[in-house]
Amino acid sequence: MRTIIFDLDNCLAPSDEPGRDLFAPAFDAIRAANHGRLTEEELEAAFEECWGRAFDAVAREHDFSDEMRDAGWREFARIEVRVPMRGYGDLDVLPQLGDRRFLVTSGFRRLQESKVRALGIADLFDDVVIDAIDEPGRRGKERVFADLMAEHRLDPAEVVAVGDDPGSELASARKLGVRGVQVLRKGIAPAPDVTHVRDLAELRELLLKA
Repeated sequence: MRTIIFDLDNCLAPSDEPGRDLFAPAFDAIRAANHGRLTEEELEAAFEECWGRAFDAVAREHDFSDEMRDAGWREFARIEVRVPMRGYGDLDVLPQLGDRRFLVTSGFRRLQESKVRALGIADLFDDVVIDAIDEPGRRGKERVFADLMAEHRLDPAEVVAVGDDPGSELASARKLGVRGVQVLRKGIAPAPDVTHVRDLAELRELLLKA
C-alpha cells in the first residue's frame, strides 16, 4: 500500500499565492526592531527566505536580535489567509496519488491552517498535520513523519515524502529510510540524492513505474 506524505508550501501551492503583502506587517515590525543590526540587503535576503522556510530557522540563521525575532513572531502569529487559493494547476491529480495521503506543513498554526482552508484540500488527505512553530512541544517534521508511520503501521519501503525543501521534509525522509521526491516548482533548485519531478502528473507516472 503506497503512502505519500506531502509538504504544502511551494509543493502544492506557492507560498506567496495570496500576495506578497501578506507578510508585510511582520517584515515592517522586524525592520523597525532592526536598529542597524542588519543592512537593508541582508534584511531583504532574510525576508525572501521567509517565503520558503519556517521563520524560526530564518531568524536564527540570519542572526536576528531577540527584539527582531519577537517583533516578527508576534505579527506572524496573527497572519492568516482570507482569500481563496487555487494552488498549482495540477492539484486535480492528487486523488490519483497513493493509497493513503498525509499533508504535513510547518509554520505558524493560524497561517498554515488558513492556507489549507483557502485551498479546500483537507478532504483529500487521511490527515493534515500542522507542525506549529508557535506552540509548545513542537515535534519537527522528522518526528511527525515517524509518529505517522508508527500510528498507521506504515512500512518505510512503501512511504514517499514529497516536497521542495532539502533541509526539511526531504532530510527527514532520508533519516527515516523513506524515499524523498522533490517537486521542482518555479525557483526551486534541484537537491542531491533525491528523485526529481516537475509536477504531480510526473509524480503519478513515477509511482506507476515503481
